[in-house]
Amino acid sequence: MRLADLTSPAVEALRDPIALWPVGAIEPHGPHAPLGTDTLISVGMCERAAARLENAVVLPPLPFGVTRYGAAFRGAIGIREGTLRAIVLDVAEAVFDDGFRRLVIVNNHFEPEQVATLRDAAHEAGALYLDLVRRRNAERLTDEFRRGSCHAGRYETSLVLADAPSLVQDAGDLPPNEVDMPAAMAAGKTDFVAMGMDRAYCGAPAEATADEGRETFETLTDLLVELIEAEA
Repeated sequence: MRLADLTSPAVEALRDPIALWPVGAIEPHGPHAPLGTDTLISVGMCERAAARLENAVVLPPLPFGVTRYGAAFRGAIGIREGTLRAIVLDVAEAVFDDGFRRLVIVNNHFEPEQVATLRDAAHEAGALYLDLVRRRNAERLTDEFRRGSCHAGRYETSLVLADAPSLVQDAGDLPPNEVDMPAAMAAGKTDFVAMGMDRAYCGAPAEATADEGRETFETLTDLLVELIEAEA
């Protein structure tokens, strides 16, 4: 259920509801994938989890995040860490005041400043945060994701193909571009071009398939549902 589609009496009728909040960013994802890829993935996870859970509601997504690494390309529209923190705290307070039992933040934009801000803000607000880059979660995802060479690559492009195939443009013509993003970040590189992503992608988008995307969505949804059930 999407909160924005419900009436006020319908929300009032929910018993002990849980709010699932998709979070992402607007940033370049190669010449082939949409700027809103991260948000699209978060929405897909939340909607699948809501279908499995009782009284779970999907909040309108937060499409803007802390995004600087893609600034050399058009379409990187970001917000500051302090802005993101303030939004999370304000929404969390409002959600709890409205009678929701839990707020669960689901993020698929992994720029380090975004992740750190969401971790801290979720803790401060008393919300749950599904931290997909933690090893115990990452090891259940695809090989490309685990290697850290997955920005707009096979991993993310497959997920977009699963839910919004019309938004993917000619990924089959793109050569593989292996970039160890975590190692590059640890070495102090803070933009895609410096990392060797001169077309704003890494990994192998030409290998992406909708079938892989659907399988990955199932795993991502499992992780989300398990987190919620463990905190019930």
